[in-house]
Amino acid sequence: MKKLFVLLFGLVFCLRAQADLTIEITQGVDNPTIIGIVPFGWSGTRGLPEDIPEIVRADLTLSGQFRSVPVKDMLAFPRAEAEVIYRDWRILGTEFLVTGDIQEVAGRFTVTFELFDILGQRKVFRKTVAGSESQLRDLAHFISDEVYEKITGIRGAFSTQVLYVEAFQQSLPTDRFRLMLADADGARPRLLLESKHPLMSPTWSADGKRVAYVSFETGRAAIFVQELATARREQVTNFKGLNGAPAFSPDGERLALVLSKDGNPELYTLHLGTRQLSRVTQHFAIDTEPSWTPDGKALVFTSNRGGKPQIYKVTLATGIVERLTFAGDYNARARVSPDGKSLVMVHRSNGVFHIATQDIQSGDLRVLTETYLDESPSIAPNGAMLMYATRFQGKGILAAVSLDAGVKFRLPSKQGDVREPAWSPFFD
Repeated sequence: MKKLFVLLFGLVFCLRAQADLTIEITQGVDNPTIIGIVPFGWSGTRGLPEDIPEIVRADLTLSGQFRSVPVKDMLAFPRAEAEVIYRDWRILGTEFLVTGDIQEVAGRFTVTFELFDILGQRKVFRKTVAGSESQLRDLAHFISDEVYEKITGIRGAFSTQVLYVEAFQQSLPTDRFRLMLADADGARPRLLLESKHPLMSPTWSADGKRVAYVSFETGRAAIFVQELATARREQVTNFKGLNGAPAFSPDGERLALVLSKDGNPELYTLHLGTRQLSRVTQHFAIDTEPSWTPDGKALVFTSNRGGKPQIYKVTLATGIVERLTFAGDYNARARVSPDGKSLVMVHRSNGVFHIATQDIQSGDLRVLTETYLDESPSIAPNGAMLMYATRFQGKGILAAVSLDAGVKFRLPSKQGDVREPAWSPFFD
């Protein structure tokens, strides 16, 4: 198990004070890769609204796997390969170096960036990316993704986003609930929906163009699907009783959901094009919280059919159900990793709810978090991290942990309680 590496500045590294969610990194790996990110060249006459190299520096630090060389310690600020003196960077312990240059033509910004292997004394790549002024932060995340993947071999997820529910209870004349969308680092929060009625269970379509969630605005639980580009929303269920826990299929054509219209909570699938409803489970116990396997052939779900909540899997073609979890007396809200090899879930140990991961093949279970009342895990599309809801200093916050438990960070909100995170897919 990796030793813990506590980052500098009193355990806290904060990003963008104006972000609704701010990052507080609490734990990283014990041997982070040391990287230098040089201030990028800029020939414009005005200041840029986004500091691209600073965002890249923050992204890579956020992963817990990198430590950046402080700008004040740098001996030079090279812009071209010929200006890189490898010996100077080795003195600082630098292993990789990122340089860049920004040009503006007719309102379009072109960023050319290079990655150097300091120990190998070679240029790894040179790439160019372009966008509008409003996309400067996107360009920075793209650079972070490219650098991260080249060094670690894992696709970067800095350009992804996260859904979450923000609750303002007893602080206004009436309670307020907001469905929010933000960058994965908490920046650029965007309001998708505000309601005086509870909002629950947000989830993404596989293409990242739609979201589904549960709203009580009709007087009872109902499932809505909303297009992000147009804000067009549609109620897709109106059954009596429970309508909950929507989950898009990998192909985006169906929703898995929980309905109690026939008296008992059971799993169903709803074809969004034809509105054909298919019942998946039929048991006197409670079946809930469905999640798709990556191949779309099965659902994992929570059921108390064994006496206490545990995780089960049902194959859609056959209806065959098998139990997946046995350790502990409570396992719920499971999600399958993108490679299909492991589960993340809420696991109760000694009366406290933690987030745990379990190898599906071997059954080996590992507790990832140590805080109180951890819930609602959601896995990053690259499978490297997961986000979850927890409590910190009396407030509901979001937190994240790597699948090996070596990296942890918190995303507290400056406003209400935040809960129920849903990490987006890659936006290809």
